[in-house]
Amino acid sequence: MDKLKRSERLEFEQIALLIEDARNRTFQKANEELIRLYFNVGNIVAVKVSEGTWGEKTVGELAAYIDAQYPGLTGFNRRGLYRMKQFFETYSDPGFLSPLQTQLEAYFAGKQDPLIVSAVPTQLQGQELDTEIVSALPTQLTPLTALQQKLVSFILTKVSWTNHLEILSRTKSPEEKFFYLLHCIKERWSMRELRRQLSSAYFERIMLSNQKISTLSAQLPQNLFKDPYIFEFLDLPDGHSETDLERSLVLNLQKFILEIGKGFTYMGNQYRLQVGNKDYYTDLLFYHRDLQCLVLFELKIQEFEPEFLGKLNFYLEALDRDVKRPHENTSVGILLCKGKDTEVVEYAMARNTSPTMIADYETKLIPKHVLANKLHYLVEQLSKEEKD
Repeated sequence: MDKLKRSERLEFEQIALLIEDARNRTFQKANEELIRLYFNVGNIVAVKVSEGTWGEKTVGELAAYIDAQYPGLTGFNRRGLYRMKQFFETYSDPGFLSPLQTQLEAYFAGKQDPLIVSAVPTQLQGQELDTEIVSALPTQLTPLTALQQKLVSFILTKVSWTNHLEILSRTKSPEEKFFYLLHCIKERWSMRELRRQLSSAYFERIMLSNQKISTLSAQLPQNLFKDPYIFEFLDLPDGHSETDLERSLVLNLQKFILEIGKGFTYMGNQYRLQVGNKDYYTDLLFYHRDLQCLVLFELKIQEFEPEFLGKLNFYLEALDRDVKRPHENTSVGILLCKGKDTEVVEYAMARNTSPTMIADYETKLIPKHVLANKLHYLVEQLSKEEKD
């Protein structure tokens, strides 16, 4: 391999990319069919149980029948069948769709129906079929609305079954489920990554950061930055310094990027900026592919102080003048502090003109119910202010 010519290596890499692309599409197609199958099986089981024609004994007999017909096929035991029933009931429930209708329609806008559609979904769409080539089985399925069909085709089938089980068991509201489904698709989270985000209350942290009012927050996209950030993967000693924090984040760079988001590309720590006759060194510098801008993380192991903003703005100005390329957008600064007084932050940010965010960081997981209660309180306060 080491003796390959550069031209040969490039040609070989193109073929390897084709193979990888085909493998990914094959896996995705297999997953789509599997999720449709689970959804449709859950549909039938839900209907039969709700009608009272099937009970636990019958579901158990169905599991035994499937095992006899398809030895070695996993996932269709009694517990698995009830999970499929829950899967169908959750996402076909009008109570799930109603609060999300506007968001779902916006997400589906411009998307085209899949080119390959199995006979079962076609039957669900209410299209007339030749009864000689279609089995009677699809007639047992509950017809779906257009919105439900799109939910299955464009969202549910794009998420793995293991991730579906995590979301079903560990989320409550439709908004929270929808949030994690979309992030699984966008970020391509593995089950392990999803579990970590659920445990760190990712949804609540994103929603809390979106609710915070600041003249500056309008310049930053929603659902990208969070507050607080959770660095439970760091093994920091008591009384650690900013250097210790920075070094530990660099050593755990993969986990750090998972926490801040996969759109970030690492450019380095202690990035040198030369202004006048002096050298200045930033903490952690990234480039964000979607924002097309530099993103600077500055670290503070103490509570936020207004003077921190001055230094951060100085760095952002130097980055924009000397590092940013003409086609790129204005650099963004994230100041990570060990706590902050929200009123002090509001005063400090009131006249700040650079796209900057002040966020807390924690080195231990915050109990989910604490953040959920905080989010509920903020929503109530905002609702009250709107009424007043």
